[in-house]
Formats: sequence, structure tokens, C-alpha cells
Amino acid sequence: MNLKEIDLEYVLHSYNRNYVNFKNGKNATLFSEDGKEYIDFTSGIGVVSVGHANERLANAICESAKSIIHISNLYLIEPQALLAKKLIERSGYDMRCFFANSGAEANEGAIKIARKYGEVEGEVKRYKIITLKHSFHGRTITALKATGQEKMHNYFGPFPDGFVYAENIEEIPSLCDEKTIAVMIELIQGEGGVEPQDKEKVQNLSKFLKERDILLIVDEVQTGIFRTGELLASNLYEIEPDIITLAKGLGGGVPIGAIMTKLKDIFKPGDHGSTFGGNFLVTKAANEVLDILKEEKESGKLDERFIYFETKTKELAKEFDKIVLKEVGIGFMRGLRIKDLETLNKIVNTSFEKGLLVLKAGRNTLRFLPPLTITKKEMDRGFEILREVLKEVAN
Repeated sequence: MNLKEIDLEYVLHSYNRNYVNFKNGKNATLFSEDGKEYIDFTSGIGVVSVGHANERLANAICESAKSIIHISNLYLIEPQALLAKKLIERSGYDMRCFFANSGAEANEGAIKIARKYGEVEGEVKRYKIITLKHSFHGRTITALKATGQEKMHNYFGPFPDGFVYAENIEEIPSLCDEKTIAVMIELIQGEGGVEPQDKEKVQNLSKFLKERDILLIVDEVQTGIFRTGELLASNLYEIEPDIITLAKGLGGGVPIGAIMTKLKDIFKPGDHGSTFGGNFLVTKAANEVLDILKEEKESGKLDERFIYFETKTKELAKEFDKIVLKEVGIGFMRGLRIKDLETLNKIVNTSFEKGLLVLKAGRNTLRFLPPLTITKKEMDRGFEILREVLKEVAN
């Protein structure tokens, strides 16, 4: 059996795979076993934030692997404590952290924090959580129910109750009642089509919720860790959430999730936990990722890359306006809204064939999530391929 046959025989068919076997990578470039080169505008769906085979990250992981990989949260974990300190101090928020293994786990924990707060604070038990209809919060049962896309709820019920879906930010206040404990939003919807929320509307919502002691949960699984230009998109929007969730780019490729919350003493021992969450290896890696990206930001290199990438996407949107409706996004969370799904699929598939990795998202969006360390040369090559593809598809 070849590798594809082994995969088809023994792995559940939950992904529409492209059967390419990548053997190594360097920054935003991947190489398959047959030597073909691919420019990576996906970074493993927003995960490989400091690029493939980053030497500093590899050394940090290796150092941990040669000393301690895992002990358990029953004992002090030095890099975990230091990571929490960095996240809190660099975010500017007065919070504490909990570490998990993924974005879905982080969102589950955020929901538990909100529900406990609604149970112990006030005379009436509050449990309702409002999310947006085009949202995506994960694939565990509760995070899936928090996701406002009805198509994702097929087959998996019954679900936990208490979730209410708003059409948009403006509708949220009208849905709040005496049982509402929290609102959970993405400041830029990723799976929902790279759709940024309006800054003023978000700030007005934050003020409204604070006045009513309703918690604001910001899902930063995809927007966090400098993907929008600041450490957190919450910093960019100039709001102070009660709970923030992180994952994806925080570990640079190793699985980690995090919850940051102002409710510092909400959990007591036994309320929540994770066997693997925040272990030595992943937090050692995440510390290095934060340091690398802090340096990239402070040097001005990160912002220079954002501007260059945005210029290129806007040029393509203008040049191919017959199939591209508009350019969307912030920082390195960008997209092109394509006229229809059939055209979008052709672009994604043809790009892959020509050596460019891109993503699809909701609302017929061609999504770009490149490594934050991508070079100008890699961007140029990627956009050269994409221009060829759009020209071919347009004709």
C-alpha cells in the first residue's frame, strides 16, 4: 500500500485532503517528497506563526524535549508561569490564564467560567450566551452549539441549551434578558468569511455589556498573537473583554490553547483542568514564539509585511473585478470575496496545482493566513502564482 492508500484505509474520512506529502519546509515555503515547491499562504490554518522550521522555535522545543516534556499540572511548571506573565503584561489587561490544548477547549473553558459566574453572582441564575450567526467557535459539542452556523449542527444533537444567535453586533442588546450572562464574539470572523467587526459598534457593545454586568468573551483563537498587527485584536479594537481565548499561532505549531480572564478567582481547584494543557514543551515553545513576534513587531518588519501583502491583495481585487467582489480583512488575516462558490473552488484547486496553498472560508471567500514571518520574495512568488490562476479562471 502507498501512503495515500494507508491514509484512506486507516484514518477517518473527516477531511477533504489534497494528497501531497510534504517532507520539509522553510518559513513560508513547503517542499513535497517529489521536490515540488509550494508557497504557503495558510500557515496550517493560522498556526505556523513564525514559519516552518524556525530555528529558534526548534531549539526551544528540542531543549524542552531533552529535559522535561510533561509532568502534570499538579506541580509548578516554570515556562507555563512565565508564559502567563508575558501574555498578561504584554496585553495590558489585569487577568489570569488557564492553558488548554486547542481553541475549542479554550472556548469550552470560557463558557464554563461564564456559566459559573452566572450561577454564583446575583439572585437569578444566568446562563444564556449570545453569539453571532456567522461565528465559529470549535467542534466540541458545546463549542459547536456556540457556533452560529446552523449547517454545522446537523447530526450532533441534542446540544447543551442556552445559546442565542444574533444576526449582527447591533442586534445583540435587544436579545439580552435577565438570564443572559455573556456575549461571545470574534472581532474578525475567520470561518465566517474574514469579516471584521466595526470598531465603534464593538466599543458600544462593550460599554452596554459592562453597564449590565454581562460578560464579554472575545474568541481570539485566530485573531490573536499579532495576526491583526497587535498582540491581541482586542488591543486593536481598544476594548477590555472579561474573557479572551487563544490558540493557533500561540504555539507556532505545537498544540496549545489559553484562556485569559478578569475573573481571577472564579475557578477553585477541581472546577476545571487539563492533563496536557500548558505542559513544559508547549509553553516553552509558546514563550519563544511570543519573543520572536515581539521583536518582529518592535522592529517594524511585521507592519511592513502587512502593508505589502495588503497592497498586493488590493491590486488583484482591482485587476480581476469581474470575479473578485472585494478585498477584506486586517493584517495577515485577509481574503478576497469571490463572485460564487464554483469560481472559488476553481481558484483554490488551481492554486494548489500550481504551487500555492490558499484557503476557503464562508461567504465565498478566498482566505489568506500566511506565516507572520513570510518574506517579500515568498509573497511575490505567491502573488505571481495567484495572478496566473485568476487570469486563467477569469477566462
